Amino acid sequence: MFYGTMKLLVGGALKLAFRPWVEGLENIPAEGPAILASNHLSFSDSFFFPAMLDRKVTFIAKQEYFTTPGVKGKLTAAFFKGVGQLPVDRSGGRGASEAAIKSGIEVLERGELFGIYPEGTRSPDGRLYRGKPGGLARVALATGAPVIPVAMIDTEKIQPPGKVMPKLMRPGIRIGKPLDFSRYHGMDNDRFILRSVTDEVMYEIMKLSGQEYVDIYATVAKRQIADAEAARKREGKSAEGAADDKSGDDKPGDQGGDQGGDKAGA
Repeated sequence: MFYGTMKLLVGGALKLAFRPWVEGLENIPAEGPAILASNHLSFSDSFFFPAMLDRKVTFIAKQEYFTTPGVKGKLTAAFFKGVGQLPVDRSGGRGASEAAIKSGIEVLERGELFGIYPEGTRSPDGRLYRGKPGGLARVALATGAPVIPVAMIDTEKIQPPGKVMPKLMRPGIRIGKPLDFSRYHGMDNDRFILRSVTDEVMYEIMKLSGQEYVDIYATVAKRQIADAEAARKREGKSAEGAADDKSGDDKPGDQGGDQGGDKAGA
């Protein structure tokens, strides 16, 4: 009931304000389980996409949305729980991965739609990054559910980092044809099969989105960007320090003192 209410209020407001366009809705089954595998450009992806579907879709969401302290944290947790999102620990470790896989399987066994972002995190620069095989492929092979590739278009431009007010523009959604991986059923422990399934899905997402593909994980790219930014800041501070030292050596008072000493000596 809460999901329906939020979809009516939030989803209705999003559709009215942003008028998102969508292609390929006919590829979403009217009933039965399916995995919706999407690129991830913005926090708003998990709002725009479900708003355009008649059926409920359950995404996995990072655990921090459910555990942040304070009033805002409690409200955020209540919202995500109310719309059926599942908390997942992204700190790593086999236990966290297994919990995410189990949650996805349970959703599909109920005959529902399960949404997942194979990249594991938002793209740091709008490009498409390598998909992680541990979640998407294992859930697909364990359940036999079809995988439907989805491309979110321009959602990252609505509210870029550092911007408070969103930009009113039309984002888009392209939904591809279902992919059948039943030929690999029971092979969900074969890492080569998992990689192959994931890469096939990412290739379809790339074709739908038109994004440039980068064959590294988005988490690695974010770390590289953070390291480069930290290095630039260190270089900037070093340059400032060198400039201060230089200006200190050339102080007019020092020059005057030397000149005065020379005169006195003469």
